Amino acid sequence: MMFAPPERGVERDVALDAMLAHVPFDGWTRRALRLGLADAGLPEDEAELLFPGGAIDMVEAFCDLADRRMEQEAASIVANRVSDRVRAVIALRLRQNRPHRDAIRRAIAVLALPQNAWAATGCAARTVDAIWRSAGDRSVDFSWYTKRAILGSVYAATVLFWLHDFSEDEADTLAFLDRRLASVGRIGSLRRRTGTLLTRFRPA
Repeated sequence: MMFAPPERGVERDVALDAMLAHVPFDGWTRRALRLGLADAGLPEDEAELLFPGGAIDMVEAFCDLADRRMEQEAASIVANRVSDRVRAVIALRLRQNRPHRDAIRRAIAVLALPQNAWAATGCAARTVDAIWRSAGDRSVDFSWYTKRAILGSVYAATVLFWLHDFSEDEADTLAFLDRRLASVGRIGSLRRRTGTLLTRFRPA
């Protein structure tokens, strides 16, 4: 299932960038947004117009902006194996978001609210799809769903680990990611070998 992205616009992107410095203290609130707008020299009364849906509207737009920036920079990634490209894209995403760790922690808290379950699903699905696209995946068959479901669990676990990791250049998080990707690779290899074996015993 595809989830349509939230509304996009230059004004919204500028407002999000400006408010990020205030989110760790004020959360994803209109106060943080107004303070950000003031920092950017924009009218504070635009807060209601830019994000009429409040916190979840801001968080969805922030996730979408991060996806777009990740895809843009990932275009320069060069790697032969898909797994290497996926790892490089996730590493890039973490590096880009390093200054916004506290804002992301607060965003996850907003997405975890029961009333925001659908929005949280959409944010996760769009991010995972953006990672696969950035890694060069263009599949349209059933594997499109399975690959995204598997990567979704890996990425979610990696982000939660990353939120509490302050090792240099996220070294501990990347080691954690490598272990998760290796585990997924072993499962996929076992599944393929099992499928090949079963076909040998399939009745004619």
